[in-house]
Amino acid sequence: PMISIVFDDLGIDKPRTQRVIELPGPLTLSFLPYANNLDLQLTAARKAGHEIWMHVPMEPNTSTIDPGPQVLRTGSSPQEIRESLTWNLDRFDGYVGINNHMGSRFTAHLAEMHIVMKELNRRGLAFLDSLTSKQSQASLAAATAEVDFATRNIFIDHKDNLKMIRLQLEKTRTLARNKGYAIAIAHPRDNTLKVISSWLIHEDQDNFLFVPVSALLKRSGETLDQ
Repeated sequence: PMISIVFDDLGIDKPRTQRVIELPGPLTLSFLPYANNLDLQLTAARKAGHEIWMHVPMEPNTSTIDPGPQVLRTGSSPQEIRESLTWNLDRFDGYVGINNHMGSRFTAHLAEMHIVMKELNRRGLAFLDSLTSKQSQASLAAATAEVDFATRNIFIDHKDNLKMIRLQLEKTRTLARNKGYAIAIAHPRDNTLKVISSWLIHEDQDNFLFVPVSALLKRSGETLDQ
C-alpha cells in the first residue's frame, strides 16, 4: 500500500521547515509562494529527496482569515485571477504542481477553478485538492482542462494535539491498506513533528511504500476515490 505525506505551509517558519526537510522521505513539501529566501530551503528539500509543490493562497469562506498576498478571490475578473495566479506561479520553479492554501470559498466556484486549471494545463502542472470544502469543483475543472489531479484523503493535524495526530496517522495506514493508497496532509507544527518523526521510521512502516503525490496522480482529471 502506498502512502503520500504532504507538508503544507512551508517556507515562512524556517526552523520548522528545516525540521520537515530533515524527515525521512520521500515526502511532498508544499511551499507558500510569498515566503522569503525560498531558494535555500528549496535546494535543501530537493537534496533531501523530497518532491516540491506550491501552496497557492485561495479565498476561504471566513472573511476574517488572511490567506496571504495575491490570494485568488471569487468575484474577481478572469484577468485579475490570472494576474494573481501568475504572480504566485512565477515565484519559484521546479515544482510538480500546486495545492490550495485555504480556498474553501474559491475552490467551490467552477468558473474560477476553470481559469486556474487552464493555466496549469498550459504550464504542465498538476493540482492536489486539499479538499477544504465538500463543494470543491477542482475535480470537474481539472477533468475539463485535462490537468493531472489528486485529492487529499486525511488531515493529520486538523486538531493540534498528540493523541489526535496519532489517531489520524493510524487512519492513514488503515485507509492505505483498504484501498491501496492514502494522501495525508500535515503542517510544520511541534506536535506533528514530534509524532511523525518516529512514525516514519517505525518498523511497522516496512509494510508500506512511501511515495510523493506525483505517484498517485490521475491523468486528465480522473479523480482519486474519496
